[in-house]
Amino acid sequence: MTLGFKIYDNFFEGMDIYKSILCLLFKRQRSVPNYKCDKKGDVLSVIGGFMVEHVIQMTSILSHYKFPQLTYGTYEMPVTRNNFPFIYWMAIREGSLHTGIVQLLMHFQWTWIGLIVSEDDSGEGFLQRLTPLLARNSICVAFLKRTDSPKDLNVYSTQSTYLKNILSIRPTLLSTTANVVIVSGDSQSLVTLAIILNIAEFIYKSHIGKIWITPPQWDITRAIENEGFCAKTFHGTLSFTTSRRPVPGFQEFLQTLKPDKSLTRFLCIFYKFAFRCCRDGKFKTCKQCTGAEKLESLHQTVFEMEMSDQSYRIYNALYAVAHALNAMFLPRPKTVLNRDTSKLLNIEPWQMHSFLKNVHFNNGAGYEVWFADEELSSGLDVINWVTFPNQSFLKIQVGKMSPSQEFTIHDDAIVWNSRFKEATMGMPLTMIVNGDNTQNLPRSTCVESCRVGHSKTVREGEAICCYDCTPCPDDMMSNQTDAAHCDKCPEDQYPNKNQDQCIPKETAFLNYEEPLGISLVSIAVSFTAITVMVILIFLKNWNTPIVKANNQNLTCILLTSILLCYLSSLLFIGKPGKVSCLLRQLAFGIIFSVAVSSVLAKTITVVLAFMATQPGNRMRKWLGKKVAHSIVLSCSLIQVGICTVWLSTSPPFPDVDMHSQTEHIIVECNEGSIIMLYSVLGYVGFLALTSFTVAFLARKLPDTFNEAKFITFSMLVFCSVWISFIPAYLSTKGKDVVAVEVFAILASNTGLLICIFLPKCYVIVLKPALNSKQLLTEKRSN
Repeated sequence: MTLGFKIYDNFFEGMDIYKSILCLLFKRQRSVPNYKCDKKGDVLSVIGGFMVEHVIQMTSILSHYKFPQLTYGTYEMPVTRNNFPFIYWMAIREGSLHTGIVQLLMHFQWTWIGLIVSEDDSGEGFLQRLTPLLARNSICVAFLKRTDSPKDLNVYSTQSTYLKNILSIRPTLLSTTANVVIVSGDSQSLVTLAIILNIAEFIYKSHIGKIWITPPQWDITRAIENEGFCAKTFHGTLSFTTSRRPVPGFQEFLQTLKPDKSLTRFLCIFYKFAFRCCRDGKFKTCKQCTGAEKLESLHQTVFEMEMSDQSYRIYNALYAVAHALNAMFLPRPKTVLNRDTSKLLNIEPWQMHSFLKNVHFNNGAGYEVWFADEELSSGLDVINWVTFPNQSFLKIQVGKMSPSQEFTIHDDAIVWNSRFKEATMGMPLTMIVNGDNTQNLPRSTCVESCRVGHSKTVREGEAICCYDCTPCPDDMMSNQTDAAHCDKCPEDQYPNKNQDQCIPKETAFLNYEEPLGISLVSIAVSFTAITVMVILIFLKNWNTPIVKANNQNLTCILLTSILLCYLSSLLFIGKPGKVSCLLRQLAFGIIFSVAVSSVLAKTITVVLAFMATQPGNRMRKWLGKKVAHSIVLSCSLIQVGICTVWLSTSPPFPDVDMHSQTEHIIVECNEGSIIMLYSVLGYVGFLALTSFTVAFLARKLPDTFNEAKFITFSMLVFCSVWISFIPAYLSTKGKDVVAVEVFAILASNTGLLICIFLPKCYVIVLKPALNSKQLLTEKRSN
């Protein structure tokens, strides 16, 4: 069987569409609705409806008679299966096109784009469906322009509005910083855009360099067919088409066509237009064709030897009808077909629906064709248009989107518009390599991208794509461009100098190997040695008057506690451990309490000694070693009690401080209870203040070996050091806190050693003549 066909042109007019459908269904010449006046050439299906509004107009009649309607234009609501159940779509949904456009924009990070749509329901629907999708992906519209169709401009006001509208597009294209323009509409709206761009190239001798993204229904060859205008403008255009491959045998079929009697009237008209010749040469204005006319010799803008996107969809539609018919006849025995073919051919259009819904075939070009809910299951190809000044062009497939909406594109295969060989409009360009030629990948953003280490701050009252770049705070980082916000590093990491990555923190503590640790250890060891020397001097001169006069036992206790204080400072240096954390504050507190209580006992002993010299004073009975020892023991036991409570309630333990210093993890001792720490220090301070007060009151008592003056000065130094320690301790962070405390221990301990024992050692070592009982007696008598 051979399929016949009828071709109707609607001239983009709704009235012509209705006329064509009525003539197609009822009679060729004069139509009477609902009556078949011509028995020949019954129609089984209708292929057509490129635009959505045309589809609706056609189906408003065809659906009443349940005619299968195969349309090859993209579609979206309100044309759905529920509203029009007899339509079979040979193109994908417009929503898939929108998804492909957005994925293309996201791939190249184009977030600042322009829109040019047709001034009709189709253009408005395109905007309503695409704009929310752009907003969800943070893509902003820099400008929106609408184009009217140049047809039916019979009213002056309409013509004036049309001209005003199209003339406003060119300044917008020149002034905008958006390098990407998405266009949508029918082939007539392309004419409007082509007029604008032709004017720009012809009058201003320059082309508007943009990246044009066009829908499947746009045929760019129409824009560049007139003297090569728009060739430079549309160079590098990216368009979406139905996924396809070359149809085998199609070019061979075109090459065998000859202008003879086998040509249909439709092809004769085309030959007359293309070659200026007629099949029989009967017309004076048309010469007879010689037969040597070859379609491949025609320019690309006149005729392409490869099947166009629209033709490919019609090709699939024709084969879908053929396979449906084949499925209808396939179960019939061959003998029955030969005997009663006329009856078999007398089928009704509605009978084809069940077969069209289940059709599934290979279209010969390597693609499987089938309908899913009356929709063709297909993907999209991304085509790159490469134009040349002689009006020739290449169409290169550079990407695709599968039916499951998986998007892939080959950046290095794309040829961009020549305008992007240089940076334009102040926009930065990223370099890519295409073969041996270096190209610029055009950017289309409202502002320059924020570098790593920065985050976006949206400008008030502007689109979200227009923003300022703010450096990340010191403790945060950003490792991607155009970051919406900066991120904090993990606790054990910190941002690098550029704040674009996190670096592991190093553990830090006051150790013996760093200069500060070495200095403190050296000071502690040195004064420990000096203290040992002082002890040896006193032991060697144990029975001399100057040693006896200042209570030998208290002197020995004080020197021993000073020695232990120097040694206890070493517990603060090195990596904190469980034992060292428990010992260092407790040892320091108890030993210092013993030392200061010994000083207090010395001071009280001096006061009691002078009070006992007065006649009739009962203080003589308090003189002796027991009182001094009792003072030292009782004062020390109070501190031991405080430390015991501390250990039993909240003892110190090793801990890490992640936040005090940016680049280090401080290994430290957590004091457990800061109240108990201040209690220990406060008690030592109380003893020191008491000793200072008593010594200050006794500083003028006459005696050759009166220690009150020296004790007063030593306690003044001691209190000054620890008063200065408090703000220094609170304002210091990290391992420097430990260094401050060690320094305070060494400084206050050294104050005791020097102020109290240096004068005695001076007399014992350098002035031994003064260390005699006779001199002491003479001075007392005076």
